[in-house]
Amino acid sequence: MSSVPAGPPDAAVSVRDLRVERGGREVLRGIGFDVPRGAVVGLLGPSGCGKTTLMRAIVGVQIVKGGAVTVLGRPAGSPELRRRVGYSTQGAAVYTDLTVRENLRYFAAVLGAPRGDVDRVLAEVGLTDHRDRVAGTLSGGQLSRASLAVALLGAPELLVLDEPTVGLDPVLRQELWELFHRLAARGTTLLVSSHVMDEAGRCQRLLLMREGEILADDSPDALRERAGATDLEQVFLHLIGDRAVAS
Repeated sequence: MSSVPAGPPDAAVSVRDLRVERGGREVLRGIGFDVPRGAVVGLLGPSGCGKTTLMRAIVGVQIVKGGAVTVLGRPAGSPELRRRVGYSTQGAAVYTDLTVRENLRYFAAVLGAPRGDVDRVLAEVGLTDHRDRVAGTLSGGQLSRASLAVALLGAPELLVLDEPTVGLDPVLRQELWELFHRLAARGTTLLVSSHVMDEAGRCQRLLLMREGEILADDSPDALRERAGATDLEQVFLHLIGDRAVAS
C-alpha cells in the first residue's frame, strides 16, 4: 500500500483511498472511512457492490492496488492482529467431517483461546444442542452459525462478519443481532455486511455502498433525516438518485 495518512488513533478501522482491482475491473474506487470502537457498523449494499472485497482488505487477505487500511492501530494483515480480529466469511469456514465441538476445539487451539470458550460460543450462537453433530450434516443456517462461533473464539476486539444472518429464520436473526449489541456493549467493534436493508436499522452506524463507492457514512437516524424518508430502502434509493444527479 502507498503511504496514505492513517485515520484517528481511537478508530478500530481506518480506510484511506483504498483501491482494489480484480479481473481488470476496479472493484473499490478510492474509498475512505473510519469505524469507531465499540460500535455495530453495518456495511449495506447490493450484491456485487464490493462489500466482501472491502472486508477481505480489512482482515488483510486481499491484494490491493493502493491506499491504506489500519486495524486496531496496526496495518491490516499484521501478524499481531490474528488473535484480535475475528472474521466470518459468507461460506462455511469449518471442517465438514468434524463435529461442531471438534471444529471449535481445533480453532480454539490454533488461536490460543481458552478451552472454556467452546461452550461459551456454542451457547451464544444457539448451537449447544448440535455440538456433537458432524458439520457436514448441518443446515445452511446452522453452518453459518458454526462459522460465526469460530469468529467469536478468544473474544476478539474486532469482528468482521460477512452476511452472518443469510439463511436464518427471523427469530434467530433477532437473537444474533441482540448478541451483536451485547458484544458491542462489552467493547467489541463489529462490522457486519448485509444486502438486506431491513437490517440497517439495527446498526448504530451505516456505510452504504454501491459500485465500489461509499454513498453515505452516518447513523440511520441522520440518514433518514437527510433523505426526508423513514424507510431505509427509500433512503438508499434517494442517495443513488443524488449521486446520479451530481455526476
